[in-house]
Amino acid sequence: MMKTYEITSKRIKKLRESVLSETPMVCIERARYVTEAYKENEAQPIYIKRAKAVEKILKNMTIYIKDDELIVGNQACEQRTAPVFPEYAVEWIEDELKEKGNFNKREGDNFYLPEKHIDELMDIVKYWKGKTLRSKCYAVMPEEIEKASKVKAIHGEGNMTSGDGHIVPDFEKALRIGLNGVIKEAQEELEKVDISDNDGIRRRAFLQSIIITNKAVIEFANRYSKLAEELAHKENNENRKKELLRISNICKRVPAQPPTSFYEAAQLIWFIQLVIQIESNGHSASLGRVDQYLYKYYKNDVENGVVDREFAKELLECLWIKLYSILKIRPTSHSGYGAGYPTYQNVTIGGSNVNGSDATNELSYLILESVGEAKLTQPNLSARVHSNSPEKFIRECASVVSTGFGMPAFHNDEIIIPALLNKGVTYEDAYNYTMVGCVEVAVPGKWGYRCTGMTFLNLLKVLELTLNDGYDERTGYTLLNGNGKLTDFKTYEELWNAWEKNMEYYTKLSVSLDKIADTHLEEFPDILCSSLVDNCIERGKAIKEGGAVYDIISGLQVGLANAANSFAAMKKVIYKDKIFTTEQILNALKNNFQGVDGEKIRKVLNNAPKYGNDIEYVDNIAKEVYDTYIKQINKYKNTRYEKGPIGGNYGLSTSGISSNVPMGCVTCATPDGRKAWTAAAEGGSPTQGTDTNGPTSVLKSITKLPNILMTGGQLLNIKFSPQLLQGEGQFDKFIFLIKSFIALKGWHIQFNIISSETLRKAQKDPEKYRDVIVRVAGYCAQFITLDSTTQEDIISRTEQKF
Repeated sequence: MMKTYEITSKRIKKLRESVLSETPMVCIERARYVTEAYKENEAQPIYIKRAKAVEKILKNMTIYIKDDELIVGNQACEQRTAPVFPEYAVEWIEDELKEKGNFNKREGDNFYLPEKHIDELMDIVKYWKGKTLRSKCYAVMPEEIEKASKVKAIHGEGNMTSGDGHIVPDFEKALRIGLNGVIKEAQEELEKVDISDNDGIRRRAFLQSIIITNKAVIEFANRYSKLAEELAHKENNENRKKELLRISNICKRVPAQPPTSFYEAAQLIWFIQLVIQIESNGHSASLGRVDQYLYKYYKNDVENGVVDREFAKELLECLWIKLYSILKIRPTSHSGYGAGYPTYQNVTIGGSNVNGSDATNELSYLILESVGEAKLTQPNLSARVHSNSPEKFIRECASVVSTGFGMPAFHNDEIIIPALLNKGVTYEDAYNYTMVGCVEVAVPGKWGYRCTGMTFLNLLKVLELTLNDGYDERTGYTLLNGNGKLTDFKTYEELWNAWEKNMEYYTKLSVSLDKIADTHLEEFPDILCSSLVDNCIERGKAIKEGGAVYDIISGLQVGLANAANSFAAMKKVIYKDKIFTTEQILNALKNNFQGVDGEKIRKVLNNAPKYGNDIEYVDNIAKEVYDTYIKQINKYKNTRYEKGPIGGNYGLSTSGISSNVPMGCVTCATPDGRKAWTAAAEGGSPTQGTDTNGPTSVLKSITKLPNILMTGGQLLNIKFSPQLLQGEGQFDKFIFLIKSFIALKGWHIQFNIISSETLRKAQKDPEKYRDVIVRVAGYCAQFITLDSTTQEDIISRTEQKF
């Protein structure tokens, strides 16, 4: 039976409402202190400069403890307030403030900077001009890459305006030895360094920076210990006084020392997660397999009467509220690629043990229940499932999903573990994989940055350029030309050859853009994160320099379904059935299917077979489209290749976050019948409204793709009306669909259980529907926070039926 999930704790209701009612703001404290630290340490090595910056921020930033909080620690001067990271990019700050006056004039993802701070922020901008990651990247960027970026065949703005993220540090190690243990490891390695060695000076500075940073984190926790004690002395409520004194004692112990209780363990992982978010503005920093590494603390405390289940759930919900409080402000040019204020902080539950047995435990269910009750967009909850997953676990997950809140997403051990083994991951590590951000996978504490999240490749735009001999109507630019346009291709094979040449060209440009960003990101190392990833301390290298055990990355390939449907339509309509000529099709595309003839052509194109319906003809073409990319990307290595990590190469990913909207909105009409300037298909999902043969057919289509290579993540969204899941019989069909997903070896599946009618109502009366949460891509967002184009994309997706 489906259950309802309601918060029972008055504390959690109060804290949840407090954070939900906040208007997203901007805080300049971090920008102020990082700038001061860089000015004071300009002659220092990059590692020391970064460590001193983090130290100064943590020592001087505003801290607070809210009424009734049990887990403490804040990212900025107030909750749901975004700090500024000027070292990555400032041009966009200056442009937006000069042009719009503030950050609250955007269509979506609005923030407000208090007017009194604008002048100070503009002064900070002046210091960083010419010194930022973005300015360094653009200084060496070839014109053809810049043009391809403006055309939007590729998009790497996020790589050049932020840190890396997309990682899970070794929380287990931090729990086992505390940050004092990490400091000891670094000190022991530091004693071995001989600066007469060629790499000795650099290695010494890196290890020193680890010591400085970890000590700063410990002192940061001590600030909260002192604050809690001060507040306790002023507190009249005896229960709250005891809570504050307990918080004070916990913050004295963790994260410096290993925790002795579930409460201490939860606070320790929050401090580490928090400072990683303060250190860098890279998103998708995730918590990993929380149910595995916190279970022994939970089990021990429950068995010994230290906590009961309800208090443990309250602690978890306090942690989720803290995760939700994290915000990052992005340039308008990139915010549309992750609409809805997402931070992609993934928590993974369930899965297999290395011996093949099921790893689900009591804490797995408690985490699931707590997330279902909190109904926040963070954490991004993922459930690992497999052929031996307990029936109870699958049903409990489905029950939470059916409440219409989009979580958890399901990830399949049956394909993901073999995919990791195929990439050279050890057997033990492959079984310990975790989800990162949206749908990408990594081994916690051993994997480098950006298992996905490198440059976006817009397959839809590459198709448009192929059909027009490299000419882009929107910008007037011509890129790769000389291969002909649609009217020059007498056969389908000639068309396909031109596509392959374009894919070769734009794949190379996307990799080149990766190299530009990665090379310059080495100048902005994340020291705390590196100290909690093997084998950075042992090698004396930051993650970006090759410190991680594994370093396999992926770009994001957008618009696969549209490209497949377009080739399927052209092959049938032009070259096989000869219904229309290439001239007629190209003219219809240029005119956006206007007029009677245009609409007639569009109707025929729309009636061609569509990916997502288990039709071999078009599904095989989808695979062939992807194969052209695979053939090219296999040629390339990342900047860490042969510098220590296993891999140093690329995987695949359709985890395009919400990029299908901005990338579709810059692309002309396409031969699948899609009109110009409209959203592309999302992730690996079928094109909106074209998957008409039911959800099982969708699964069959997507599992024909090369999922064994999808270590960057394969994303599938399916939408149901809530009414469809009502009643035991209907709910059982839903369970059967999830089991079919496991049996068919799908990579990932997630559900929007919400009607288009409800979403239309939310558009008209947003305040009344504040708590409506939807799956945008591999993440959830409050529907009312999304821009109107992204809202329409979600509404237009097929509402499936059993």
